[in-house]
Amino acid sequence: MNSPARYVAMLFLLMLLGSLLGSNVASAHIGIQPLSKIAIQKTTLALTDSAAIKASPIVLGLKGEDSEWVTVRFKNSAPSRYDWIGVFSPANFNGSICSSENPKEATPYLCTSPIKYQFANFSSSSYIKTGEASIKFQLINQRADFSFALFSGGLSNPSLLAVSNHITFANPKAPVYPRLAQGKSWNEMTVTWTSGYNIDEAIPFVEWGLKPQNQRRSPAGTLTFQQNSMCGSPARTVGWRDPGFIHTSFLKDLWPNTLYSYKMGHLLPNGSYVWSKVYSFRSSPYPGQNSLQRVIIFGDMGKGERDGSNEYNNYQPGSLNTTDQLIKDLNNIDIVFHIGDITYANGYISQWDQFTSQIEPIGSRVPYMIASGNHERDWPGTGSFYNGMDSGGECGVLAQNMFFVPAENREKFWYSTDFGMFHFCIADSEHDWREGSEQYRFIEKCLASVDRQKQPWLIFAAHRVLGYSSDKYYGIEGSFEEPMGRESLQKLWQKYKVDIAFYGHVHNYERTCPVYQNQCVKSGRSHYSGVVNGTIHVVVGGGGAHLSEFSTVDTSWSLYKDYDWGFIKLTSSNHSSLLFEYKKSRDGKVYDSFTISRDYTDVLACVHDGCEATTLAY
Repeated sequence: MNSPARYVAMLFLLMLLGSLLGSNVASAHIGIQPLSKIAIQKTTLALTDSAAIKASPIVLGLKGEDSEWVTVRFKNSAPSRYDWIGVFSPANFNGSICSSENPKEATPYLCTSPIKYQFANFSSSSYIKTGEASIKFQLINQRADFSFALFSGGLSNPSLLAVSNHITFANPKAPVYPRLAQGKSWNEMTVTWTSGYNIDEAIPFVEWGLKPQNQRRSPAGTLTFQQNSMCGSPARTVGWRDPGFIHTSFLKDLWPNTLYSYKMGHLLPNGSYVWSKVYSFRSSPYPGQNSLQRVIIFGDMGKGERDGSNEYNNYQPGSLNTTDQLIKDLNNIDIVFHIGDITYANGYISQWDQFTSQIEPIGSRVPYMIASGNHERDWPGTGSFYNGMDSGGECGVLAQNMFFVPAENREKFWYSTDFGMFHFCIADSEHDWREGSEQYRFIEKCLASVDRQKQPWLIFAAHRVLGYSSDKYYGIEGSFEEPMGRESLQKLWQKYKVDIAFYGHVHNYERTCPVYQNQCVKSGRSHYSGVVNGTIHVVVGGGGAHLSEFSTVDTSWSLYKDYDWGFIKLTSSNHSSLLFEYKKSRDGKVYDSFTISRDYTDVLACVHDGCEATTLAY
């Protein structure tokens, strides 16, 4: 989320102008993209024989691995605690690829950020005395070779002392990091992956079928984008990295709730094939089908580094814990919703590859559905509802290409999807949702379209808190919501009897009572039954990023708050009961829960502002 300075500026505007653009009141939490700390364009050249750096092994992935550990050994005759190691990919990163943004200024020696970094004394405190040490980095296949550079001068005044040998994966172009997603119909699954093969080099496809026989092949479409597709810096400057080619294949006419195997392939001009590993997924249940159905929901996870690089322990400290808990429980998960602030790449394009690698064990097995957040979309003058700069110049391009969602127009990131007894309406809080807007019409159509006899569980989700939150900065603003958040939407939630509304953006966990117009409409904390006369609002933005403080104001509708990282699991096996569980990422244990039980007639019942028209005629 945004810096404290941005919060102060936005708060000042809000105080003057009411709630015209209260966009980032809840965004003022400490956290800086680690790569942005490096003043790479200030680098000076100081290559010397008294410093050296070497990486091994030279060739990675000889057995088809997509990630490997690399040992980097280095020495410096004048060591300092400010020395650091940068990992660069492609390996050639000198000034020959630079151009000056200002013709009056000299062309910088370096103009591309490393993909990760670590301080030289990270693994050995004796480095300051001996001038020699080694660090292990975990590298993933990112379609290019790698080199390592030793710098002095810290991150703000880097001085290049030595550059290593080049290392590479055996096949840097290999198909990697599949991401499943629901298609536009219940019996369609999409497979999206990344490779180094353009369509004039190889033909992409997915080979799939009922496990393990009856394999068929489905073609894949191929997309990419260029540097001039980025809207600003750093995405358009030091953060730019070629994204490779993003392929999506549509697996259609699936049998409900059935196990399939699949693998991605590329047919080369010489008739040979390049294959991925073999994966499997279970298809979606038929809408309304009675079966065990388990849904995971969270926001704001970002990515972590298992090698400790990039200081992500300070930026997104809960990310790996959330990922690991989901992997551990993957046999008991059917679909995942990551509702915005996906990678926190903030314009450093290399981080998207690293995120898709991190979630591969999850996204290759179950649909990984995303929503758009401020860190994916917001950039001034690009059609975003907010004029913030949180996307780092990505302006939605990365999210729209790297992941598939069943939206009519992925630039407008709202969509609906069905999963058995669940109907999901996913909003895009970075576009206008107010009454009269295009998105408002979509939301009403989505909520109105569900057959509650077949799909009793109606779920709304958005990134920003369009409902209720006791966030500290929302409290200062006085609305306890994203400004203008629920004013238009609450009548839709009430009219169509939305069960639960989920949000991210605020990095903590909070659950309300069933609420309408700021009033609790049902008592109790652990069980709800009978008519649907209010919606339960849940903030679940503690997926991994730095945590958000709560307001000191005691909000009457808030039942449970937790200043920690975690995620939600919804479980249902019939049309009459739903289990809600909040689990902490640190241990996977349940810390808050409730159940809903009801009959179909409870959904049909007339409630305040939620009645169908009637007549006295027979």
